[in-house]
Formats: sequence, C-alpha cells, structure tokens
Amino acid sequence: MNLNVDCFIVYTDQLASQKLVDQCRDSSLVNQVYVLASSPVELNNCEVTIVEENGSCSTIRLIAKLLRADFALLALNESAIEIGQGAIERLTQVAEYTDAPMVYADYMELKNGVLSPYPVIDYQPGSLRDDFNFGPVRFFRSEVLKAFRYENYETLKHAGCYALRLRASRMGELVHIPEYLFTKVETDTRASGEKQFDYVKATARERQLEMEQVCTAHLRDIGALLLAPFPETIFSENFETEATVIIPVRNRVKTIRDAVVSVLIQKTSFSFNLIVVDNYSTDGTSDILDEYAAQGKLTHIIPERKDLGIGGCWNEAVFHPACGKFIVQLDSDDLYIDENTLQTIIDKFYEENCAMVVGSYRMTNFNLEEIPPGVIDHREWTDDNGPNNALRINGLGAPRAFYTPILRDIRVPNVSYGEDYALGLTISGKYKIGRVYQPVYLCRRWDDNTDASLDVAKMNVHNLYKDRIRTFELQARIQRNKKLDPGKAWFDEN
Repeated sequence: MNLNVDCFIVYTDQLASQKLVDQCRDSSLVNQVYVLASSPVELNNCEVTIVEENGSCSTIRLIAKLLRADFALLALNESAIEIGQGAIERLTQVAEYTDAPMVYADYMELKNGVLSPYPVIDYQPGSLRDDFNFGPVRFFRSEVLKAFRYENYETLKHAGCYALRLRASRMGELVHIPEYLFTKVETDTRASGEKQFDYVKATARERQLEMEQVCTAHLRDIGALLLAPFPETIFSENFETEATVIIPVRNRVKTIRDAVVSVLIQKTSFSFNLIVVDNYSTDGTSDILDEYAAQGKLTHIIPERKDLGIGGCWNEAVFHPACGKFIVQLDSDDLYIDENTLQTIIDKFYEENCAMVVGSYRMTNFNLEEIPPGVIDHREWTDDNGPNNALRINGLGAPRAFYTPILRDIRVPNVSYGEDYALGLTISGKYKIGRVYQPVYLCRRWDDNTDASLDVAKMNVHNLYKDRIRTFELQARIQRNKKLDPGKAWFDEN
C-alpha cells in the first residue's frame, strides 16, 4: 500500500517558509503542501490558502476539506521550523506500525544562536492542559480530521488545535517518538518562571474560556464530567484550635522571618496557631524558628524522617496534636497580605460549607513591589464548572486552606512539587471548594524560587507528574460516574 501525506504549514517569512516547503517536497511521500497565510504570498511548489486564525475550528475544518492523503502533517506553530532527515518517512512508519491517530516527536531548539535537544514527554489521559508541548509538528491520520466536528463551538478562534488533539485522544493512543525529527527556532527567551503565568493574564481570557469549553465537552464525552451542585461539607468534629497555619521550610533564612511575622500579626475572632516544619535547614533558618518557639509563638517541628518532601512535611503538621480544625497554607518565601487574611479565609469556610478554600495573590519581587502579571485570582474557576476546569489548568491559586479531617483522610503526597495541586484535584472531585477573589497573599518571586528558571529536564519531570495526577483523578471520576449510571457505555465515540 502506497501511503502519502499532505503538509499544512503556517507562513512565517518568505525564506523560512519556502525552505520548509522544499523540505516537505524532498519526501516522496508528500502529496501536496499547503501554506496557511493571512494574506496572499508568493511561494513555489505549494498551494497558498488564506486563513484568519491558525488555530481556529474553522481552519481545522478547512484543512479537513483540503486533505486528500492518508496522513496530515500540521505545522501550525508560528515559529520557523526545519524538517529533519527522513522525518516524514519516520512519522508515517510509526503511525502505520501503531495505528495511532496522532504521532509527535522530540525536536531540536535553536535559541539565541544555540542548538539544543528538546525532548518532550509521553501523552496520557490526564495530559489535558492545552499547553502540552507536542513539539512544532503534529502528524494525524486523515480519519481524525474527517471525524472533527464543531460540537457547538464553531465560532472558536483559538481552540481548534486543542479540540482536534482531544478528538484524536478519544480515537486511540497518541504516540510519542523519542527521536529529534525537527528543529524549531525559539524566539521567546524568557525563563520558565516568567512564562508560567501567561495563561492568567487578562489578554488570555478569551482563549482560556474557549479552552475550557472544549475541555468540558471532552470530559462529557469520556464520562468524566462532574455536574453542579457540588457536595457541601458538614463540620462535625471538635478541635481545641480553630485554625492552624502550616509552613514547611528548608534553608529560607532570607524570608522565613517575614513569613512568620505575617502570621503572628493576624487579627481574628477565633484561636489560631502556627506550625513550622523545618526539614533540616543548615543556613540559620532553624535558629530563627527556635527564637520564636522559645517565646511560645509557634511550634517548631524537625521531623524524625529524612526522606520527606514538602508534602511529607505537611503531613507532619497535619497529624500533629496541635493542629486545628482548619489548615491554612503559607510558603516560606511568601507572606499574608495584611492582618485580615486568616479571618477572610475561615469566614469563607462557614459561608459556603466547603472542604477547601483557595485565595488570590499578588505577584511581587523580593522587596514586595508588585510585578507583572500583578494580581492572580484564577477567575476561570466558576462554581458551576471549576472542578472540571481544574483538570485543564496547572494550578488553582494560593493560599490553599483545608478542613483538617478531610486532609487527614486524603493525606498530602510526599513530593516537593505539585502536592498542593494534587490535593486540589482530589478535593474538587468530591467536595465543594470556596474561592476568595480579593488578594490575601503576597507571592514573592526571586532567584531562589524552585520554579524560577527550570531546564527542560526539570520542566518535563514536573509536567509528567501533574499529568499523572490528572490521570489518577480522571480515572477516579470516570469510575464514580459509572457507579452512578452503570448502564452508560463510556469511550464509545468513533
């Protein structure tokens, strides 16, 4: 059987686009090359097609109409790329061997004149975030494009590629080839800590709403959708202390005093205390904590175990006899915005009978001066759909607070990244979560933040973990929905 490929690429500039067209034409498998542009351009050996938005649903449908080959190579990223030696043949070969609806590969990245390998990670059911990195090229079986439907979002300008990928995932396994088949010219030279909040900027609001709509439809189709109203919590157990602030810390001598003081100045109508779990600090942090502990202002815990991450340190405090009815988080880098934070958060528990409360925060530099993007309030969370949208985004906000009996039942994963998100996902699948949209927290960004400037390997580890815990939660929701409606046949869309 002679297989062939149609290539669809986005116009970047005359030289780079013509080079990419020629590289596509070097493969004997290529049937036609289409260049998507916003206005007419002059290129050889291809067909130029005018589109308004590269990633819209209407553009995906246009590609489906133009497609005549067995496979479609989509390079819809606006970065200039080059196709590696034999890349199209390799994509076709793996797609044929695996019968995968979509195939993607590792790539080389050219940034600031330096060429570096950029491995990506395997796709799994929980890889629902719309910013999953497939590299610059996605390779689809034609059946996926032909099966693509608008599903009541035909006006969406940004979510077409996302909807197509989710559609493919419902047709089979998306296959990752761990080989460097392309080169991408990267023009965004910001560090990871600067990029991670792009999705909460006001300018991204329209795009985020579209992605939420598409993800919600996908959750419905696979049987993982949760429907409001979400169960309220009954606060039945008695505690001597109403609220406990927990700070896990290791080597934060520059910031721990500010964090502690921001707790001690809180003004509340209830009793509260502070537990700091010191994970064997060696820089003077322990001396500062001993000072406050000697004054009776905090409980200073040094765990017996030496294999604890941040989550394990949390558990040391959660199960401590001094722990109160509600637990409120504070990172050792950060501080509460004023003396009313605790009162605001605990009031929210009683107002909405929720198992968890998530606040809003202001981004600052080390000197507590506001930096972009300013206030992050995660208003993409809604009472009706927040627990579903939580499976798409990479964070829920800060500070996080919990009803202690529920947290003791779940336990915090013993990791040092994503433990808070894991808790939020698990709780959102079963209980109501309250939101505080006014900033009650200052999130300090400085060079010692754990996510300030991550290399590719560390970002992949972090993303793989969050995708995995999303997979766990997704599977749990599907199982619970099946028990509610055992006659329903999930995953039957073809």
